[in-house]
Amino acid sequence: MAAASAFSSCSALRSGSVPLRRWRTLLLPAACSTSSPPRSAASDEATIISGTKLAEQVLKEVQRDVESWISFGNKRPHLTVILVGDNPASHTYVRNKIKAAAAVGISSEIILRPKDISQEELLDMTVKLNKDARVSGLLVQLPLPDHIDERTVCNTIAPEKDVDGFHIMNIGRLCLDQPSIIPATAAAVWEIIKRTGIQTLGKNVVVAGRSKHVGMPISMLLHTDGEHERPGGDATVTITHRHTPKEQLKIHTQLADIVIVAAGIPKLITTDMVKEGAAVIDVGINHIHDPLTGKTKLVGDVDFEEVKKKAGFITPVPGGVGPMTVAMLLKNTLIVAKKLIY
Repeated sequence: MAAASAFSSCSALRSGSVPLRRWRTLLLPAACSTSSPPRSAASDEATIISGTKLAEQVLKEVQRDVESWISFGNKRPHLTVILVGDNPASHTYVRNKIKAAAAVGISSEIILRPKDISQEELLDMTVKLNKDARVSGLLVQLPLPDHIDERTVCNTIAPEKDVDGFHIMNIGRLCLDQPSIIPATAAAVWEIIKRTGIQTLGKNVVVAGRSKHVGMPISMLLHTDGEHERPGGDATVTITHRHTPKEQLKIHTQLADIVIVAAGIPKLITTDMVKEGAAVIDVGINHIHDPLTGKTKLVGDVDFEEVKKKAGFITPVPGGVGPMTVAMLLKNTLIVAKKLIY
């Protein structure tokens, strides 16, 4: 997120040299924790990070800041979501965003369009919403139908309303360590690390997955300089992907203090691949058939039940990065409403 890391902020507070950039003062974590017990004392297993509980913290902070913003006579933040087609997962994600927005006092709307909408019509709609003063933040829910170029659509959204952080200008600013709207999932991972007190300075990190929406921005946040305009994690980051041989991936992950997995491959990370006490952040979203119940269940990219016996920290799926992603999207909505970046 655009707010400074808990680690950097706490260090600055202790040294008495807190930077005065207004974008860095937004919604800092309530507590400055830089350490946490690596394992549950009762079970000698990993500390399971509840993304649901952390998201509740973030949402309370957003709600507080929305109320404060409005109390000074400012317009209520408004989020507009364009939803194309009938993808069940996309509809579920959007409903969750709208529900969470209402809970924190952000007004919102969904604009539904059929899957056969032309790219030209979708772009025209986006341009009109860019000019609509009522709209603070705008996103087009991905994925889009095959006949529509996602990159073109993302770059048509005005960067100052781009709550997803996918516009080339926001991605460019992120890569240059400048204040930017950070993609919500990447921001969620970064916020989980900060609020849990997982150390990144000088640590080895493996990011399994190189997508421009998740893997790449996570890597940028973790490896960049903690003293720059947009503070990073000062970690040594290795990026792997679908063409990395499994044995090579294992070599990298066994050396990693933090493993972040966003590859979309169930049980990609197994217990023999994880260093004792490492932090494992699972961003995977996979729907698989459960032979015991005959139903479809949601799992991540990590063999959770086995890896938690060896890791120091681990996020579950569901209940890990997902809830935090929604919370960070609403935090982005408040940032664009307050015009803290542009």
